[in-house]
Amino acid sequence: MYLQRKSIYEELEANRHSKVLVYVTGDRPGLETKIASEVYDYFVNQLDRIGPAPKISLILYTRGGDTLAAWSIINLIYQFTEDLEVIIPSKCHSAGTLMSLGAKRIIMTKQATLGPIDPSIEHPLNPMIPGAPPGAKIPVSVEAVEGFINFLKSELGFTRRISGDEISRLLSQHIHPIVIGTVYRTKEQIKMLASRLLKNQIQDRRKTKKIISFLCSDSGSHDYTIHRREARDLLGLNIEKPDDTLYSIIKRIYDDIEQELLLTQKLDPNSLIGAAPVQQYTFKRCLIETVVGGSYYFSSEGQMTRQQIQTPQGLQIGIVDNRTYEGWKYEQ
Repeated sequence: MYLQRKSIYEELEANRHSKVLVYVTGDRPGLETKIASEVYDYFVNQLDRIGPAPKISLILYTRGGDTLAAWSIINLIYQFTEDLEVIIPSKCHSAGTLMSLGAKRIIMTKQATLGPIDPSIEHPLNPMIPGAPPGAKIPVSVEAVEGFINFLKSELGFTRRISGDEISRLLSQHIHPIVIGTVYRTKEQIKMLASRLLKNQIQDRRKTKKIISFLCSDSGSHDYTIHRREARDLLGLNIEKPDDTLYSIIKRIYDDIEQELLLTQKLDPNSLIGAAPVQQYTFKRCLIETVVGGSYYFSSEGQMTRQQIQTPQGLQIGIVDNRTYEGWKYEQ
């Protein structure tokens, strides 16, 4: 809970001689959240309360989200400090990794992971998911499109020449041309953003190019995880290993957040409702916290009811989720 974490944040501030800012987008299965532009004003409110600071420590836990929102948040923080460090207790993937590139240094625990920053495009013209409800579409990733093109060139290219027109025709049979164009426009944009952010910790242009190339395509998969040693020794990022005291503080913060957001527990309506006919619920899904500014959190609230539902097989007992509130709240 925030009131318990607040005292640990104060410990961390004393340890790092900084002001602590926490951003968690929960990835509990069934209740996932992402980095999004809607949080910008909440960051402004928190940073206004902190005020100009010699150093800010951003604790970041996320599976990713909107890359432009990630870019904007990092640039906003630099309006309040000249020294930003990102502390990664566990997962910091995709747009979260992009954010960490903008820090002067990245503090990673032994279980912390970064990931590729190639985007997955969610567009109204994306392919439909077969058998899914109307409107459910398949995200299109840069790596998937590039992998298909490289397959045609390297595998089929041994036996016959593959022209650009033929590749375009094959792709457009399954992916709308506007989506393909969006994929590549976004990829170039991410390379530009990553290059500009990396200037905060790396000045060598060749090293910067190597890091961006790996994070955007050379890793081979968006699910690839980058642990501390690889991030430091192979990529050359400015990685700091926490000592035992710092690790203990970070771990206590993460454990408390994990327990409150139930990050490792899949949402199971049957277990939630149990034997009761109706069960009220409140789920915290995202946090933006500081010592002086309190806690902004995204909450889903409602009730689950066990009742008869008409299905193609006739009446069956099912669980209906009546969501009565979904939005941001504040706790001081």
